[in-house]
Amino acid sequence: MARPDLRPAGLGPLDVLRVSLSGLRAKPLRAVLSAAGISIGIAAMVAVVGISTSSRAELRATLDTLGTNLLYAEAGESLTGAETKLPTEATGMVRRLPAVTGAGAVGKVDAKVYRSDLIPEEETNALEVFAVQPDLPATLGTDLSSGTWLNPATGGYPAVVLGSATARRLGVVRADPDVRIRIGGHDFTVIGILEPVVLAPELNSAALVGFAAARRTLGFDGHPTAVYVRAEENAVRDVRSLLARTVNPRQPDAVRVARPSDALTAKLAADEAFTGLLLGIGAVALLVGGIGVANTMVIAVLERRGEIGLRRALGATRGQIRNQFFVESLVLSGLGGCGGAVLGLLITTGYAEHRGWPPVLPTAVMLGGAAGTLVIGAVAGLYPAMRAARVSPTTALATG
Repeated sequence: MARPDLRPAGLGPLDVLRVSLSGLRAKPLRAVLSAAGISIGIAAMVAVVGISTSSRAELRATLDTLGTNLLYAEAGESLTGAETKLPTEATGMVRRLPAVTGAGAVGKVDAKVYRSDLIPEEETNALEVFAVQPDLPATLGTDLSSGTWLNPATGGYPAVVLGSATARRLGVVRADPDVRIRIGGHDFTVIGILEPVVLAPELNSAALVGFAAARRTLGFDGHPTAVYVRAEENAVRDVRSLLARTVNPRQPDAVRVARPSDALTAKLAADEAFTGLLLGIGAVALLVGGIGVANTMVIAVLERRGEIGLRRALGATRGQIRNQFFVESLVLSGLGGCGGAVLGLLITTGYAEHRGWPPVLPTAVMLGGAAGTLVIGAVAGLYPAMRAARVSPTTALATG
């Protein structure tokens, strides 16, 4: 008579998953709290990378729009420490350079800006006054949010264009012939308001008047304090090397030459370094979440010793018990990872929309985070699963 086949019945992948989910459904609150640790870590990583990537995309778009071919030459101090001035013909000399496509100068004016003559003298709002040339907006690549720019005609009269921050601090909503402000004790009509100037932020908190009006009304001496120069892209380095000697041939060492777009480029590099730091913080949160999953699984093994013993008595093998708890840990981590990825995407999209940035979804980080959660789940569940497989049926039933 043939002996009956006493080998235990095998469990397919779906059966193992079903049994594992039953363990999580038994303690739903604990499962949610354990998965929350993983979710926070993944959400932090996805949000950090997503927000940083969106910010860099906005910066790159700004650089593409404004260009990296803008140069800035500013009067500095001489070797003796005395304040220098640029020649009145500095802009014209710069325009004669072969690769220069545009130039515009500004001159600092010693005057205070007030909304009206009723404002106390000490409340200046930290605003400055610059005399400007008509070609400045074209050189900077900026537009006006309201009104018009100064031209050769209006530049000779008491007319003013406000920077974006200046208009906000003075409470001027739009340009209008009836809107006037006080500059240096004189009334000036607001004929325009600039959009925020990215590459020349000092103009945002300034009142801009024509050279002729500044000379006639505010005692301006006509010497520029800075010249903005737009050069051909392939000749920026050459123009930069000649700019100091061109704008001030007598004192080229007293001229500071800069490339405003370098500040945005440096910000891109700083964002990348800061992103690496925040990713490290997110990884720590993810590790803490993994420890929480391991702790949950160890407690689950201790609490379900009776279940383990009963299943072993009914014929379940050690491998089946081990697989059950191992898969349970993977499912718990996977749910936390998916929830964290969705939360991170919502944070990224919401913040980017709030700041007006193009939302960039970090697909690579999401996929890497999902893979990372499975690895963490496997590591966190390995010891509890092996411990559950070693439980003796008789001991488990006796103590369960």
